[in-house]
Amino acid sequence: MKKILVLNAGSSSLKYQLISLPNKEVIAKGLIEKIGSKDAGLVYKTDAISIEETAQVEDHAFGLQWVAQQLLSKQHGVITEASEIAAIGHRVVHGGSTFSETTLITDAVKDKIKALYPLAPLHNPANMKGIEISEELFKGVPQIAVFDTAFYQSLEEKVYRFAIDRELADKERIRVYGFHGTSHKYVSKKTADYLNNPKAKLIVLHLGNGCSATAVAAGKSVEHSMGFGPINGLIMGTRSGDIDPAVLLYLQQSLGYSPEDVKNLLTKNSGMMGLAGASDLREVHKKADGGDSNAVLALEMNAHRIKKFIGSYYAVLNGADSIVFTAGIGENDWRLRQLVCSNLEGLGIEMDFDKNKSGGSGILELQTKNSKVKILVVPTDEELEIAQQSYQLIID
Repeated sequence: MKKILVLNAGSSSLKYQLISLPNKEVIAKGLIEKIGSKDAGLVYKTDAISIEETAQVEDHAFGLQWVAQQLLSKQHGVITEASEIAAIGHRVVHGGSTFSETTLITDAVKDKIKALYPLAPLHNPANMKGIEISEELFKGVPQIAVFDTAFYQSLEEKVYRFAIDRELADKERIRVYGFHGTSHKYVSKKTADYLNNPKAKLIVLHLGNGCSATAVAAGKSVEHSMGFGPINGLIMGTRSGDIDPAVLLYLQQSLGYSPEDVKNLLTKNSGMMGLAGASDLREVHKKADGGDSNAVLALEMNAHRIKKFIGSYYAVLNGADSIVFTAGIGENDWRLRQLVCSNLEGLGIEMDFDKNKSGGSGILELQTKNSKVKILVVPTDEELEIAQQSYQLIID
């Protein structure tokens, strides 16, 4: 058995799990939310103990140090020294065209990940922080990068190429790369196994603070909502999703916005934050329930955008076996699921709203008896997928 520590460092969060493989036993796990705030939430759980604290967490370094302290604690730790960890698997959002598979991290690999910062400004820097800090805290332990973009190497050229000058695109490697691939890959496989159909046609909706949709056929991605960077597509917590490029030209040419201003607008001050003044959908629902018309509109826009992608991917796949909801919002927000699945009967998609509202654990079926398409909630487990890929690399 080998213990794999998985670190999933987001822009303001850090998920972690210590997993024993190949038996898939989760030894310890937790989450740090709202990094950079005075009321960050810190969670550490094992079979024997559950610790939940609220504290000021200035940065990812502080958060990861706290995680290491819990894992090595004499009172409730699960390891006695860092060398018990066989490898540390890191989620890295953008691998560009350089990385198409799980990779052992070296100085050269780190330089290439840093070179991709402009393509994923909210994520790659946070991912790199996790790598560099864990190198200091767990000296000598192999560090492994698992790239979100790897799942989209199966996209055909007609899908990944943009309709711009070919020579420019090829020279500068401008194309659709895709994101949330680790989650989409895991959920697609779980869904195909559940349906007992390896050739299943799926529309997978990864809905969290970041959101994306992927059309999957026979385990391969064939369409994806994100592109060159993780900004476009669906409406997200602070990211705009699809927007007319003419708007960006107008901001710069007529209103004097700098490229940095545009980046901050699209990545930090748009999406649900820009529409409703809150990036957390739970807060948006509270505002809507209180009669905030901006929040109501934001939720309607969010669901409408998702419907557009369902319709287009249904056409690309020439039908679908299942619509799959996953990630924090997809798994837990029954109200958004209902908004999304309302009035889709023309596509053979009919939701049982009572089943949807009652929820449950594990894989859930939310469709009516007459629905031609299954509506599923399939919990994602990016950490397990990262652990499995890291384990495979070190034993090969």
